[in-house]
Amino acid sequence: MAQTGVTSSDFDLNKETVLPANRTLRPAGVLAPIIEHNGRFELILTKRSSALKHHPGQISFPGGKQDGDDADVVAAALREAREEIGLPSHLVEVLGTLPAHETVTNFLVTPVIAFVKEKFKIVAEPGEVEEVFTVPLDHVLDAANYVVQSRRWQGQRRYYYTVPYGPYYIWGATARMLRAWTERMM
Repeated sequence: MAQTGVTSSDFDLNKETVLPANRTLRPAGVLAPIIEHNGRFELILTKRSSALKHHPGQISFPGGKQDGDDADVVAAALREAREEIGLPSHLVEVLGTLPAHETVTNFLVTPVIAFVKEKFKIVAEPGEVEEVFTVPLDHVLDAANYVVQSRRWQGQRRYYYTVPYGPYYIWGATARMLRAWTERMM
């Protein structure tokens, strides 16, 4: 399994942010599952449930924090993908990981890139996932499709990447991790 590059963060575009030196980052893994559909590669993403307390309605990878039963963040990403979208782990070929990404919510998230070898029945976990959809892989790996936007958050102007696709507004940590992947492809 390959891992290259440097760590990215939600703070990359906000250099004035001073992070506490003693912060504790919780390990997490997210799966970037690639499928082949009609001769092209697509990435599976989810829209989080609007009922969730944290990040409701946002676009994300299937994934979550590493639990005590997970051997590592790859195992966490595979477990969470099974729970959130019904993806059986035996259908997944892990291709590698991207550098870990630090989020504003104090997670150190490792994106796990994987190819889904066979079709499977997508089953969205109703408490967490509102929708499961795909986006063409070449769309999210094209730097020209990214835009930097901003909004006020906790009293400060915060800048972040977006990579809109159709009705989906992909932004924040998900867009930053995708942008990090894009940068490695250039």
